[in-house]
Amino acid sequence: MEGDQTESTVAIKGIERELICPACKELFTHPLILPCQHNVCHKCVKEILFAYEDSFADGGSESSNQSSPRIRISSPSTDRIDRISRSGSGIYSGRKRNSLTPRSSLFPCPGCQRDIDLGERGINGLFRNFTLETIVERYRQAARAAIAIMCNFCKPPPQESTKSCMDCNASYCNECFKIHHPWGTVKAQHEYGGPTTNFRPKILMCPEHEMERVNMYCEICRRPVCHLCKLGGCHANHRVTTMSTAYKTLKEKLSKDIDYLISKESQVKAHITQLDLLLKETECNSERAKEAASQSFEKLYHVLEEKKSAALRAIEASKNLRLEKLQTQAEEYQGLLENNGLVGYAQEVLKETDPSCFVQTAKQLHVRIQKATESLKSFRPAAETTFEDFVVDIAKQEEILGDLSFYSNEIPEINEAQSKIYNKAVISWECPGKADSADTYVLEYQKLNGEEESVMRKEIKVCSKSKIVSDLDDDSSYAFRVRGCKGSICSPWSREVVLRTPPAPVFSFLFDDKCGYNSEHLLLNPERTSVESMAGFPLLLGSERMQVGCYTTLDYIIGDTGIAKGKHFWAFRVEAYSYLVKVGVVSSNKIQKLFHNTHDVTSPRYEQDSGHDSGSEDAFFDSSQPFTLVTLGMKKFFIPTTPAAPKDPASRILPLPACLGICLDCDHGKLGFYDAGCMRCLYECEVDCSGIMYPAFALMGGAAVHLEEAITATYGEYNDDV
Repeated sequence: MEGDQTESTVAIKGIERELICPACKELFTHPLILPCQHNVCHKCVKEILFAYEDSFADGGSESSNQSSPRIRISSPSTDRIDRISRSGSGIYSGRKRNSLTPRSSLFPCPGCQRDIDLGERGINGLFRNFTLETIVERYRQAARAAIAIMCNFCKPPPQESTKSCMDCNASYCNECFKIHHPWGTVKAQHEYGGPTTNFRPKILMCPEHEMERVNMYCEICRRPVCHLCKLGGCHANHRVTTMSTAYKTLKEKLSKDIDYLISKESQVKAHITQLDLLLKETECNSERAKEAASQSFEKLYHVLEEKKSAALRAIEASKNLRLEKLQTQAEEYQGLLENNGLVGYAQEVLKETDPSCFVQTAKQLHVRIQKATESLKSFRPAAETTFEDFVVDIAKQEEILGDLSFYSNEIPEINEAQSKIYNKAVISWECPGKADSADTYVLEYQKLNGEEESVMRKEIKVCSKSKIVSDLDDDSSYAFRVRGCKGSICSPWSREVVLRTPPAPVFSFLFDDKCGYNSEHLLLNPERTSVESMAGFPLLLGSERMQVGCYTTLDYIIGDTGIAKGKHFWAFRVEAYSYLVKVGVVSSNKIQKLFHNTHDVTSPRYEQDSGHDSGSEDAFFDSSQPFTLVTLGMKKFFIPTTPAAPKDPASRILPLPACLGICLDCDHGKLGFYDAGCMRCLYECEVDCSGIMYPAFALMGGAAVHLEEAITATYGEYNDDV
C-alpha cells in the first residue's frame, strides 16, 4: 500500500499546470467544462460574468472546503481577469453590483479567448468536471502529505482518518468505520476510498433536466445527455450513442494516445534537446545581429567623423588666414597715427636738408603715404568675419538618413491554397507581418528533373504579391520559392512549394446549348461554363403514375468543341451536394445514338437503377453505353468495375477531389481521370477514338458542374497595398 501511494505521489507531481485554472491561476475549485472543452472554476466563471473588480481580490482566499485550505501554486493573475472583464465591459455595463444573475451569458474563454455563449441557462447549463476535481484533490493530498485528515466521529482527541465514505460524505478511522458501517448492513455497501475532503455525487445529473441522470453521449455536441435531451430537447436530431460505448471508445482512444506519447518519449527528449540548442543558437544569432547592426552604424559614425574633422580643419585654416590679414591691416592703420609709425617717420624725413638724399627717401615714402590716404577714403577690411562660405549641405544626406530604418526582413510564405497550375501557373504569397515589409519580391522557380534537380533556376522580379508564370512544360513538377527585398536588403528564401503541371495541354471549351441540351432539366449560366440539373415539372407531374421503384433518367450535355487528335486535358469542379454526375467523353458517331436513345421519365417500364453496386453498370461501357463515363456523387469518386480493379466495392470508392481533371490521349486511345489539385491519376482506361471526341457530362438529381477557368493575364494578380 505504501508503495502504491508513493508511486501515485510521484506520478502526480508532473501535472501541476494541467490543474491550474486559466483565470485565477490557482488549483481548480469545482471546475466547469465550457463548450470549448476548457475548464474554469465555477467561481471564476461567475466573476467574469459579473465583472466585479472587487471580487478578484477574494479569488485567492476562497477554498474548496472549509476544512482543507486552498493550495496556492502562484499568485492570482488578476490582470488576465481584468482584461477579460474589460473585453465584456460593454455587455455588463450598467449592472447592479448586488445582482444574482449576469446580464448576458456571452464571455471570452480565459483559455483560448473564444467567445462562449452559455445560452439561456447560463452557468447552470455547464457540467462539473468531477474527474478533474478528483485529480485535483489527489494532488492536494500529495502536496499536503504532512497534514492529516482527522476522523469526524472520534471522541476527543480525534484519530487520523484512514477512509472517506462517498455516500456519507465523512471521514473515518478504522474503528469508527467499522462501527458506522457494520457488516451485513446497507451501509457496508457504501463506496469509500482514501482520506479526502472532496465528496462528489455518485451520479452525474443532466444540467438541462436536473432529475435525470446522463446515460447517452451526443456525438455532434460531444457532451453527455439524458434521454429527455434526445427525445424532445436540443439533441433530438443529433446522433447519440450509449454512455458505455462512448466510455469504451474514448478510453481506447485516450489509452492509444497515451501509449503513443510514451512510445515517443525518446523523440520528445530529442526535440527538447534540439529546442535547447535552438534557444542557444537564437541567443548567439541575436548577438551577431546586434554586432552587425552596431558595425553598420559605426561605419556611418566613422564617415561622419571624418567629414566633421575635414570641415573643422578647413574652417580653422581660413580663420588663421583671415586673422593674419586683419592683423596686418590693423598694424598699417596704427602707423598712420601721429607720433607713431609712418607719420613720425615722414616728419623726420622732412628735416632732411640735402635735396638728393631727401628725394631718394621721400619718393618711396610718398607712395606709401598716398596709398594709406587712399585707404582712408575707401576703408575695406582685408578679410571677411563671417564664414557663410563654409556651409555643410546635409539636406540630401538628412533625407537619406531619415529613410534609414532598422526592420525585421520577414520571410514571405507561398499560399498553397491560392496558388495553382492549369494552363499557366499563378503563384500567390503573403507576409506574416506588415504589408509593406518589402518593396519588391523575387519569385524563383525551377523544373524538377526526376530525382535530380535541374540547375536552371529562373527569377522574376515582382512588385505585387502574386505572379502568373507561363511557358511551363506539361507533365512536369516545378519548385517555387519567393523572397522579399527592401532597398538593397533581401530576406531569406521562403519554403519551397512543389506544383505539378497537367499531363497535357489544356483544352478549352464551353457547354453546348444546342446539341441534345434539355432546357427543362438543365440550367446553363450565361457564360456556358456552369451547368446545374433541375428536376422540373415533368418529373413532378409524372410522379402521380409512379408506384414503385425510381424512374428518373440522366440528363446529358457535351462540350461545344471536339478533339480529333493529340493529347488534351481539362478540369472541372463538382458541387459537394451533387447526387449523381457522370463525366467522360463521347464519340461524334455515337452522339446521335446517345441523345435519341432517351427514355420516358414517366414510364414504369423504364428502370435506370438495377439495384446493384453503383459502379457495376460502368463495367461494360462499350456494350451498354455509347460513351465512356465514370460515376461521381455524394462527394465520392467510383472506380468502375474492371478485371484489374479491386473486388471489394469499398476499395473502389475514393474521396471526390475538389477539382477533377480528364486527360484524353487520342493517339494512344487512353482516357485518364486526375486529381487536378496534385495531378495524381485516379483511374485510367482505354477508349475508342475513331471519331471526333467531345467532353461529356451527365447529371441526375440535384447536381452542378463548373468548368475550370483558364488562367488569364490578370488572373489572381493583386497588390495588397492598393
